Amino acid sequence: MNIFKLSFKIIIQIIFVIIFFSTSQAKNKDKFNEAGYISDYFSGILLLNDNQYNESSKFLKKLNGLEDSHINYSINYLYSAINSGNFNEALKYSKKLEKQKLDSFESNLIIGVFHLKNSNLDLAKNYFFKAKNRNSRFILNNYVSNSLYTWSNLKSLDINRASLEIKKLDERFDNLKRIQNVLLNCYFKSLSTNILFEELTSDKKTDFSRYKYFHASYASSSGRINQAKDIVESALKLHPRNLLLNQYKIDFNETKNINPFNCQKESHVVAEILYITANALSSQSIYSLSNLYLNLAKYLNKDFHSFDALMAENFYKLDNFKKAKKIYKDLRKRGEAFNWYSTKQLSRILIREEKKDQAIQLINNTYKELKNQNIYETFDFANFLKNNEKFEDAIPYYTKIIKKLKKDHPLYAEATEGRGVSYERIKEWDKAEKDLLASLEANPNQAYVINYLAYSWIEKGVKIEKSLNMLKKANKLRANDPYIIDSLGWALFKLKRYKEAKKNIQNAVRLMPGDPIVNDHYGDVLWKNGNKIQARYYWNYVLKLKKTENDLKKNIEKKLIKGL
Repeated sequence: MNIFKLSFKIIIQIIFVIIFFSTSQAKNKDKFNEAGYISDYFSGILLLNDNQYNESSKFLKKLNGLEDSHINYSINYLYSAINSGNFNEALKYSKKLEKQKLDSFESNLIIGVFHLKNSNLDLAKNYFFKAKNRNSRFILNNYVSNSLYTWSNLKSLDINRASLEIKKLDERFDNLKRIQNVLLNCYFKSLSTNILFEELTSDKKTDFSRYKYFHASYASSSGRINQAKDIVESALKLHPRNLLLNQYKIDFNETKNINPFNCQKESHVVAEILYITANALSSQSIYSLSNLYLNLAKYLNKDFHSFDALMAENFYKLDNFKKAKKIYKDLRKRGEAFNWYSTKQLSRILIREEKKDQAIQLINNTYKELKNQNIYETFDFANFLKNNEKFEDAIPYYTKIIKKLKKDHPLYAEATEGRGVSYERIKEWDKAEKDLLASLEANPNQAYVINYLAYSWIEKGVKIEKSLNMLKKANKLRANDPYIIDSLGWALFKLKRYKEAKKNIQNAVRLMPGDPIVNDHYGDVLWKNGNKIQARYYWNYVLKLKKTENDLKKNIEKKLIKGL
């Protein structure tokens, strides 16, 4: 975590705690002061805000008794308990709040989920009803409570009345309502279920590929095994990287349990609704609430591991690598597709932790252990090697893919680009140029490939006019991209159009102030425009940057002595 951000959070928390414990609303404040409760509360909240749920829960648990004067305490404690995986503790505390008539949206939601899990639908319905009548700071919470109330009440509804209840949900969540409508028809075994699944998943505006898996699962559970296989095979042609579909196919072939989701189970459907909501919250960077819903979803359907994948990603985005790694390590055991996916994520974390050798060893070993190395896994592996400067090692794997692909295959352009970049970095330019041109022939609108090829030509002092025209196209495709703007300026510089060059490279510096090459270019263009003092300033600045490579440093040192 950024030091400034952490310090700011600490100051805010201190102010909050001081204000709270100095108000007349805080009952028994002497007790809390004497017992060191201020310190525990402060520590618990700070840890909760930093998404360290286990540690937060330990501190906040000491403060049970504070709930009668501070409702936010109750909510924070429930968050820490649920997100640390202690559902039973959260349930116990929620029941305590109920007895004291201090219940909240969260406490009613937790008790309702408990009763749903145990098939006590009438009781679940009552608590979801209470939850939807509690004010919440998040609009999505209201959507959830209304949805869960409807699903716990299905025994008293037919499909038409249930459908009307779904339609009443907040119109702002139209896609979520569409998903629920399909699952509702699935629940009632409606004759329209297959058609509705097909309509949903054929939508080109939104990626509903996840529900191809649900469609296949429905077909399989209904005894239509061949239909389920056909759904998966056709879906994978359009969505070859879909984790659920890939694992489903593997499980099918290995005759494993292939139905961790059953749309005839209220608990499974509610778990999916909670997951959908968690995913929406994650996209808005509301990770703590997202994790709350994910943990409740896991409680309802512990065998559906896609919940874990999103939770791990949440922790990754929060830089909580310890938690993310724990989940990914467990997911590796859930099947070959999950193993490869989790290995990629673990390797990514190891790179962030500056453990490159461990990361490469891990992904290398896992790749070799795969039973059927498909083109996408091979491509992932090649890309990982290239991105971590193992250019020579990456080339054979790109070649392996390219040999299997037709030029119109979507992966062909990416694979030839990857190999081209790798060849360029090991100074085999003829091969690099051939691959980069092949990539652009397959897909002419790749702005970054255009930029890479054009800049390489410029650096070699060839085809500069052609490069300039190509970069103008790239700039239209990717407006305001600093790398492309810099390349455009550099082409103008090489053509001695120094005033035009200055304008472009100045924009690139503004967009990317810490990049060594861009700042070096700006120093050069300033010199050619007669601004020699400013030029030396920027060259000196480049020397101070950590990312500046030795060859560039040597070149700048020469320019500081002799100029251009």
